[in-house]
Amino acid sequence: MHVLVLGAGYTGRAVLLAARGRGLAARGVVRREEAAADLRAAGLEAVVVPSFGEGASALVTPETHVVVTFPPDGATDARLASSLPAAAAITYVSATSVYGSEHHRVDDTTPTATRPSASGARRLEAERVWRARGATVLRAPAIYGPDRGLHVRVLQGAHRIPGDGSGFVSRIHVEDLAELVLAAPRASGETFVVGDDAPAPHVEVIRFVCDAYGVPMPPFVPLESVHETLRGDRRVDGSRALARLGVVLRWPTYRLGMAPAVTTRRPPDAT
Repeated sequence: MHVLVLGAGYTGRAVLLAARGRGLAARGVVRREEAAADLRAAGLEAVVVPSFGEGASALVTPETHVVVTFPPDGATDARLASSLPAAAAITYVSATSVYGSEHHRVDDTTPTATRPSASGARRLEAERVWRARGATVLRAPAIYGPDRGLHVRVLQGAHRIPGDGSGFVSRIHVEDLAELVLAAPRASGETFVVGDDAPAPHVEVIRFVCDAYGVPMPPFVPLESVHETLRGDRRVDGSRALARLGVVLRWPTYRLGMAPAVTTRRPPDAT
């Protein structure tokens, strides 16, 4: 198979890099020339399709693993999925927002929210659309990497601790998510929740970051004053996905993935 990433942003770029590392032919599809230029600067192949539809569909062959990473807008997924020709495999990267705030422990048996947020509802509809095409669905929590995530916001002085910081947060390193995406065709049509092995209270992660980098703790603020994505209290168990897809996490805990020795390394595409 060759890999075609539709909406090659942060996660999609990691998928392209991982595919290239395996010697696979890989191409990213983006809407803007600036995004394409960024991918090409990393030695990746990119195609600009301003409105996903026939232009993207024409790039799909029976040997293509289609990876969908763009956020749902309520219309594009259905339009694109209906026009997509037969592909070797399809993987849809979703989010754990589909569980809302109703569940504090989430695994593959957990039902989705009965009253999801607007973003969660769009995710669920996009999942339905792509699952009807035989896609594997990966529901990811907060995605982070050397240059993105909670630790970066703390170092920039932009982070605030929601409430008392006791709410649990789950995450996954973008490189591990990319490996799960490439392994997803082993379980076509199945839906998995994915995440690292160390859900932890928000304040515990913050203390680790502050101690590791020698920066002061950010202030505590009322829960309702932060973005809804920071208000959660959810422990994700992604063990079934790892076992079913045969993936071993490179970054199983935030203590590894957010360590200074990791975040200050040169990116894999640097020359």
